[in-house]
Amino acid sequence: MLEFGSAEASTGEVDVGRLQAGETRDGSAFALPVAAVNGAGDGPTLYLQAGSDGDELNGVGVLRRVLDRVDASELDGQVLVVGVLNFHGFQSASHHNPVDDTKINRVFPGSRDGSSSERLAALVYEEAVERADYALDLHQGSTSRMIDEVRVRCGTAHELHSTCLRLACAFGTEFVLDRKGPDGQLARVGPDDGVPVVDPELGGSVGWDEGSIEKGVHGVFNVMKELDMLDGEPDMPKQQYRAKAFENVHSGRGGLVDLEADLYREVDEGEPLFDVTGVLGRHKETVKAPCSGVVWRTRRLPMVASGEYVLSIASEIEEI
Repeated sequence: MLEFGSAEASTGEVDVGRLQAGETRDGSAFALPVAAVNGAGDGPTLYLQAGSDGDELNGVGVLRRVLDRVDASELDGQVLVVGVLNFHGFQSASHHNPVDDTKINRVFPGSRDGSSSERLAALVYEEAVERADYALDLHQGSTSRMIDEVRVRCGTAHELHSTCLRLACAFGTEFVLDRKGPDGQLARVGPDDGVPVVDPELGGSVGWDEGSIEKGVHGVFNVMKELDMLDGEPDMPKQQYRAKAFENVHSGRGGLVDLEADLYREVDEGEPLFDVTGVLGRHKETVKAPCSGVVWRTRRLPMVASGEYVLSIASEIEEI
């Protein structure tokens, strides 16, 4: 029997339940949605998590479909799932946990006696991450527009870097960001405790995006195949690329932005990226690429103030 919170899955079965997590401001208890997938054969334990940022919903959509499609009778190993980690942020569609105004993916491994976010992080870390052999922490570019990619955050000098890079590549997106992440990220902390963790970053949208969700579902099953939890080989793109750096580009003038270079576009240094016009249409400036690379992320709204963020270019790109 595989138990996770109130979920109890016998061999070859899937069950969903709740993991008690604390109390809300009116004193009522709240719990996180969880699932346990108990394969018919022996194999590794994979932890899947979504919704640590309350407005990032593509990962939630991925896990819903994965659980609907997975056949535990054909699985070797076990899967533990937390469908929404940031309970309070999810309720209010907030990126941070509004109880303590904190981004949960900056406080791992958390603390059982700490702030609201630290307690949630500690709960899933102790109940799931420490039981796992591998983990995927599903994210997206918040509500900005972003490509589908996977992030390796442990740093290239880490002893588990090659394993994390293998997981990231197996997920099957065209691009991987291989850059050490900030302290407190699950994908930083997990490898330090011997658990390879990577961050699939599935696009960026208000609500969710069907294309990114399907890529995420495909990626989760790809990873299960890579880990020999399912039969078959991962379905991979013809070529994958690794980026190691970012350059954020800002507007020099205020007004409305017209993008010349959109997501996935490969640009050369000095190439026009976007124009800024006044509200009534008069041209104010053309902003050019400060480096060569791929347009990775863009703001969603067209209006900007002087010095406001417009887009990001990933640089130092190489074939994997």
